Amino acid sequence: MSFDQVLPIIFMALMGLAMLAYVVLDGYDLGVGLLMPRASDAQKDVMVASIGPFWDANETWLVLGVGILLIAFPKAHGMVLTALYLPVALMLVGLILRGVAFDFRTKAQAQHKHLWNRAFFAGSGLAATSQGWMLGHYITGLHEGWAYNAFAGTIAIALPAAYVLLGACWLILKTEGELQKNAVRWAKIAWPPMVIGMGLISVATPLISTTVRDRWFSMPEFIALLPIPLMTILALVGARAMLNSERVLGKLCWLPFMLVITVFVLGFFGLAYSLYPYVVIDKLTLWQAASSPASLKVILIGTVISVPAIAGYTVFAYRVFGGKATELRYA
Repeated sequence: MSFDQVLPIIFMALMGLAMLAYVVLDGYDLGVGLLMPRASDAQKDVMVASIGPFWDANETWLVLGVGILLIAFPKAHGMVLTALYLPVALMLVGLILRGVAFDFRTKAQAQHKHLWNRAFFAGSGLAATSQGWMLGHYITGLHEGWAYNAFAGTIAIALPAAYVLLGACWLILKTEGELQKNAVRWAKIAWPPMVIGMGLISVATPLISTTVRDRWFSMPEFIALLPIPLMTILALVGARAMLNSERVLGKLCWLPFMLVITVFVLGFFGLAYSLYPYVVIDKLTLWQAASSPASLKVILIGTVISVPAIAGYTVFAYRVFGGKATELRYA
């Protein structure tokens, strides 16, 4: 395979990496937003403080992923955005509402602050639900029909539940005292809906897509792929077991968060295997959707600069603002 033929694979891998980073990193702060109504006013401030230094940087990965789709796979970009323009618009409204609420709640008078907290919750829910709907339709190759809509609706419910579990585990890691204990309880509540949703999606996906069914349930591929669902089950069970342990309030506070991230990563690899070599399943392959090799080579230069810069900034932010979240303060 020549370098020109490898280029679309490189860009698909980079786009996948960016979207995985976004789902994991922005997923936990969307989850924190969805948990806001369950907390007291003082706890809401600590919850916002726990994500305050990171949430802007987290959303940069979404911009990177969509940017790669636009410039490296313009045909796929047009097809996806045409089919999903409404949920994309709703997601952007949700993200904008979150950003506005995040800033305005800091300056609002006490009697108005609860309105911005509700707006932050609503924006988080709208963004998470829209992402689930888009993912569901993307997996099915953007097909229309009641069965495909039901599948997308299931993911639109399951993904926010997964974000809530991830957000609760983040709060276990970043907070102390009563809020940390509440986060453990919230994680326990979120765990069953996430597991049930994942189970339903795992059963429905091969039924709704013959391509996925053929790739996963033929031999010897089935045996080779078996570690992915088995490791996912182990990670989920391990996370639930840790939530029952007192050690999760101490030195092992990081473990549930890492186990849930492991579930997301394993799901990503399963999805990547199901899709390859398509950008839009059953409709456009990498090479059909890609820009010309000459264009991709120019784009690669910018990517080699921008991706390490974004990754470096992300790592730097998490190192600088590591440790437990403190009381929210504004200059």
